[in-house]
Amino acid sequence: MNCELFKNIETPFYYYDKRVLSDTIAAIKSEMALHSDYHLHYAIKANANLEVLKVIQQAGLGVDAVSGGEIEQALKAGFDASKIVYAGVGKADWEINLALDAGIFCFNVESLEELRIINELAEKKGKTARVCFRINPNVGAHTHANITTGLAENKFGIAMEDMEMAIREAAELSNIEFLGLHFHIGSQILEMDDFVALAKRINALQDRLESQGFPIKVINVGGGLGIDYNDPDGHPIPDFKAYFNTYAEYLKQRPGQEVHFELGRAVVGQMGSLITRVLYVKQAHIKQFAIVDAGMSDLIRPALYDAHHQIQNLTSQETHEVYDVVGPICESSDVFGKGEDLPRCHRGDLIAIRSAGAYGEIMACQYNCRKLPKGYLM
Repeated sequence: MNCELFKNIETPFYYYDKRVLSDTIAAIKSEMALHSDYHLHYAIKANANLEVLKVIQQAGLGVDAVSGGEIEQALKAGFDASKIVYAGVGKADWEINLALDAGIFCFNVESLEELRIINELAEKKGKTARVCFRINPNVGAHTHANITTGLAENKFGIAMEDMEMAIREAAELSNIEFLGLHFHIGSQILEMDDFVALAKRINALQDRLESQGFPIKVINVGGGLGIDYNDPDGHPIPDFKAYFNTYAEYLKQRPGQEVHFELGRAVVGQMGSLITRVLYVKQAHIKQFAIVDAGMSDLIRPALYDAHHQIQNLTSQETHEVYDVVGPICESSDVFGKGEDLPRCHRGDLIAIRSAGAYGEIMACQYNCRKLPKGYLM
């Protein structure tokens, strides 16, 4: 990482490595090309930086949006509305109307109540809304509890027991076209067995529906593939080969059926670093602190998920010492890492908090009246 690039940029900020992003997208497209009718919608909630989105759009990928604002950002970046899918448990009327007017590919519907409202709004516009039903498969994922979404206790999706009832109601609504099923069991999943379990559950549900005369045109398996937060340089690109091959082997794709994916973190996570500067080195009685100018308002994952990102001192090459790397926010949870082994830190040293391309800039806030960090694609 070239510190000369950062010399005149106000910290903290997000640095996005364009080469890593391009290499990651190339790896995705290469692996997907080996399988028939595979389609990828980038989960824009991971990172909505406009310059990043333009690179993804130019590569021909679609978008998975979970808000009207994300649809607007996707359209601004040049994505074709016909490649946008819209999920989310609480779609407001204005957001549904926006999606209908844009002509998106489909809504991932999460309740019968939502289905009826979409039909009502589509009818007023004389439009037909294409829908997939998000089914809660009651499949657990080996990940943090806050990012597990596929259990019966979670707020997401329609229960498997209500699947046929939902499809029958969709068939009766004049402004709804039913396409298929949507699933998403969680995020930062590294064990392929979780995806195997989902594929097998989907197979059983498809068999059940086909026995009742319900054809399924589209299967959307969501995303969830994780990244290596401990060794971003050793593993800059996730194992897309294993990921797509898992579904190719275990998901019983019907002839002519499309399989859709919604990867987010795996696309952009490793390209990004939060660049911050040491304000003070504080020697306490039992430990020493490297106090930096970035805080949990800039990168909330460590405070929210107890997540750990690799931390590097980009400036110093001196003997290593142990630090707690902390921010200036008036919260005890404003900690990026405890017991970090770093080259001796000094005021003004540049610190990189790695693997921050996903759920970093997009989740930043202005707590303590702080300015939002900017993101730069270089």
